[in-house]
Amino acid sequence: MPVNLKAPESDALFAVPGLRLGIAMAGIRKANRRDLTVLALDAGSLVAGVFTHNRFCAAPVQICNEHLQASPDIRAVVINTGNANAGTGADGLARARQSCVALAELMGLRANQVLPFSTGVIMETLPVERLVAGLPAAIADLRADNWLNAANAIMTTDTLPKAASRQVQIGGVTVTVSGISKGAGMIRPNMATMLGFVATDARISAPVLQQLVREAADSSFNRITIDGDTSTNDSFALIATQKAQHAVIESLSSADGQALREAVFAVSQELAQAIVRDGEGATKFITVQIDGGKVEA
Repeated sequence: MPVNLKAPESDALFAVPGLRLGIAMAGIRKANRRDLTVLALDAGSLVAGVFTHNRFCAAPVQICNEHLQASPDIRAVVINTGNANAGTGADGLARARQSCVALAELMGLRANQVLPFSTGVIMETLPVERLVAGLPAAIADLRADNWLNAANAIMTTDTLPKAASRQVQIGGVTVTVSGISKGAGMIRPNMATMLGFVATDARISAPVLQQLVREAADSSFNRITIDGDTSTNDSFALIATQKAQHAVIESLSSADGQALREAVFAVSQELAQAIVRDGEGATKFITVQIDGGKVEA
């Protein structure tokens, strides 16, 4: 039973201009379950991420890091549940790459413009042929208001979907920040067994976006624990579609930067706390407040 946690209402989740989400049933592990999600990003979008430091990081984590370093022009994300593609060696890497190639071909992209994410059972071969077969249906389902369905589709042992949304004024323009996450067990600071995706239509430079995703993770997902365990697939991605008509944010210390930072932090913290409230076996939600520390650490 989740600790004071309810499923989000779909009408409380704001669409992010420049981003669409599509969901499909691919039968990755179980039939008749929504287990495949595709995010389509408009041209010009930027993506930054932080990932597990586990020495046994899963194949999709390795490919994500590789693609983020190789291409500043990420245009799509593919997420599967049911199988983590972790501990699968060279074959796992090949299958993660195959998922990127397949989605890229369907969307007219390069393979390194696709980021793959997987979550679920470790040490088992990813049935990539099922994933690939489900991609056309996920693409056909792409729409801007699919956040709640996507939150459901990325769940594993979660009992409830986790999604949050905020809107903020930046330069006289309404900017949206929306996100989803999953996780319920093997949770501890320094990332956790979780996936998190937050998107905004704010205009922000690439270096500042990377700074923001790191600070947001450190203020949220890196400050939660359930059972003291970490894992192999932990990932948090921040997407900026650059669609809002305000001046580009070049510093988080500016007024616009602070406004965006506050909204991203709020969404990230709500998603992180939802993971704890839905923790496996959890009966209490406890916060620790420290006053008077000389330094952040």
